Amino acid sequence: MQAILEAPPRRKFVNARPRVEGKFLFVGEEKFWVRGISYGTFQIDENGEERLAREMVERDFAEIAKNGFNVVRVHTGPPRWLLDVAQKNGLRVMVGLNWGEQMAFLDQPDRRDEIEAKVRRWIRRCSGHPAVFCYSIGNEITSSIVRWHGRRQVEKFIQHLYHAAKQEDPDALVTYVNYPSTEYLRLPFLDFLSFNVYLESRQAFEDYLSRLHNLSDDRPVLLSETGLDSLRNGEEKQASTLEWQVRAVFKQGCCGVIVFAWTDEWYHGKHLVEDWKFGLTTRDRTPKPALRAVRQAFQESPFPPGINWPRISVVVCSYNGASTIRDTLDGLQKLDYPGLETIVVDDGSTDSTAQIASEYPVQLIRTKNGGLSQARNTGIQAATGEMVAFIDDDAYPDIHWLKFLAKTIIEGKYVGVGGPNLPPPNDGWKADAVANSPGNPNVVLLTDNIAEHIPGVNMMFRKDALNKIGGFDPVFRAAGDDVDLCWRLREAGGTIGFSPAAIVWHHRRNSIRKFWRQQVGYGRAEGLLERKWPEKYNSASQVSWQGRIYGKGLPLDLASFRGRVYQGVWGSAPFQSLYQAPPSRWSLTLSPEWYLVIGALAIGFVLSLGWSASSIFGLLILTSLALPISQAWMNARQAKFPDRLRKGLWQALRLRATVFALHLLQPLARLEGRLKGGLTPWRRHGTEARIQLRTSRLTMWRDRRESLEDTLENLQRQLREASAVVTAGGDYDRWDLEVRGGLFGGGRLLAAVEEHAPGKQFLHFRVTPKYYSLAILLATVSTLMSIIAGLSGARIPSATWALMAILVAIRALGDAGSAADTLRETVKRFGAS
Repeated sequence: MQAILEAPPRRKFVNARPRVEGKFLFVGEEKFWVRGISYGTFQIDENGEERLAREMVERDFAEIAKNGFNVVRVHTGPPRWLLDVAQKNGLRVMVGLNWGEQMAFLDQPDRRDEIEAKVRRWIRRCSGHPAVFCYSIGNEITSSIVRWHGRRQVEKFIQHLYHAAKQEDPDALVTYVNYPSTEYLRLPFLDFLSFNVYLESRQAFEDYLSRLHNLSDDRPVLLSETGLDSLRNGEEKQASTLEWQVRAVFKQGCCGVIVFAWTDEWYHGKHLVEDWKFGLTTRDRTPKPALRAVRQAFQESPFPPGINWPRISVVVCSYNGASTIRDTLDGLQKLDYPGLETIVVDDGSTDSTAQIASEYPVQLIRTKNGGLSQARNTGIQAATGEMVAFIDDDAYPDIHWLKFLAKTIIEGKYVGVGGPNLPPPNDGWKADAVANSPGNPNVVLLTDNIAEHIPGVNMMFRKDALNKIGGFDPVFRAAGDDVDLCWRLREAGGTIGFSPAAIVWHHRRNSIRKFWRQQVGYGRAEGLLERKWPEKYNSASQVSWQGRIYGKGLPLDLASFRGRVYQGVWGSAPFQSLYQAPPSRWSLTLSPEWYLVIGALAIGFVLSLGWSASSIFGLLILTSLALPISQAWMNARQAKFPDRLRKGLWQALRLRATVFALHLLQPLARLEGRLKGGLTPWRRHGTEARIQLRTSRLTMWRDRRESLEDTLENLQRQLREASAVVTAGGDYDRWDLEVRGGLFGGGRLLAAVEEHAPGKQFLHFRVTPKYYSLAILLATVSTLMSIIAGLSGARIPSATWALMAILVAIRALGDAGSAADTLRETVKRFGAS
């Protein structure tokens, strides 16, 4: 057959296998985009092997290569001569090892062994061949079979096959081809994520690709199969649909796509399938319009020609970053982006940072040390681009970093956009342990592509949006500036996007001491954020994110290790997801303040020495220690490390023990920073404490009509402007606004309105002190302990516990009085305005 397009691409002899680096595949130093086609299955003989005629395969592979494909997906273990033919044509083969996924394979012990033996036999046939792109150790185990065996049993079996494949061909990439109906399978050991997706709605298709990225654990995402039946939809519809699907795959940052299929000749076992036609060619290999459309889409992906790329200014702020900034600037020099300027702001460094930066074609600005926010504002002022991107001096970008950021911010009409920051692969075992520990800069997503917060190491904004809000707040000298900026942009009505393919490589701390100092600094920044945004923090001093945090090292509590699979009635849902519970009360045991709880119990233990209550406090202390320790160990077991670091029992134990220790040390370091930054549990918001035991009422006349809802919204706004921590009542609450005064108490407001003629209103406000459960609990326990100690003859412990009860009561009265006074004063100012 003649190729339908002229100027075929020059074939490259295949002599090296791809490798995974972050979200992409590489061959040598070049990024490898999978432009694949599915081939077969053809008729199966009595031995379970495909009947392949070498002459036909050679003709097909020559045409496949001529039309711009570089990967062929086969569905059974191929003969080695097929790999030779692929190599000669510059093609790589995705070796599918489909072993009968639609049967209850775990019900019979012998069947499991037969499957493993079959997989091993197929891999031995191909082992070591440079044309092997990867092995797929299964394809679409049906949802009913997974439901029958149970999710975890199927996951374990796939992992068993993965290790078998690695034993037979250690240097090969190994994946499993999943599909939406078993999306809930968790397979973090695979080298990359592969999914078959058939969706004919463009928006639904792109949205699902974004979801797959968030399921991928920062691994490459391959769309291993997509297509359209030309028999039912027509050849023109097939062509147009496949064209936008291929373009969407690359636009969304996937590493590639495999189109189903090369030809309409397709067999199910020994039987020719005649009631569908997914091929790009007919059974006699006559090209359909879809072949031209797919080739054109491949040629113009991932970045179509003719895009009017905006000018971007990249700002690198550095303070004594000489040890890493050369990597940053080398990476920026390699960027594939037309309109780019690089600005380095040396924030008063005392090392050789400025000297290193002067060796590169960058605009170097040297300033006195004023902190990170001030340095970033200096970079914004010097920027001539309409977009300003930020990267830290201990990070370096992927070659297409800016193109993915720019496409996302323009097409999504966002004010800003960010992407993942991944640990480099060769920073050492300590850095890898830190990367699997809490405290890393992680993105917070509201949806799969809209962010609540993007870390400062990888972010880009429209310059006019930055200028509109006054840039970064200089009060944040080392951390917290990115969080504050995102909150202010969103408060101003902006939307922040997320591009999973816009990656930077971010060096993690490579020593425990540096990690500790970093986390102490983050704790200080949290104190600054809480003073500026008190309404963003809950009573336990934790940020109340609206979205979900994504990334490595996230501390999971006991409830998070469980999950419920949405399967639909009788397991019939086409998209079946694993839903994990949001952070529960168990998460408090992973927070910095939990160490204060342990300390309080230790004080109680000391105060109870000499009488029987000490054993109770001893048991409570042991329990309070066991909870974070057990959860830290469970998190350490979940950590995933590169294969090079897991060779040998000692290396594996060392890594997991370090991660375990860091999960315990990180909250303690954050606690130190929080306390130094003023973020203490006993802090008080509002006015000076005034003890108030009773409810107070305020009334006022108003010479205009206004809905009660508008009145309460204005009061809430004025309270927030006064830095009060205020929340609105819910659907079942008999109060309208609550102000938090402190850890032990707050104040609540209830409003009512009388309508009078002509056009007047008489307003009623009731302010009630609210004493929180923690205060009541502590006061009650202290009182009971004092009484029991007194009855036991332990006078000193009895007096001490009584004093503690009195102090808790006074503090609760003060917190509630402070909040109530804030409410009263705000209502008075509101009435006077």
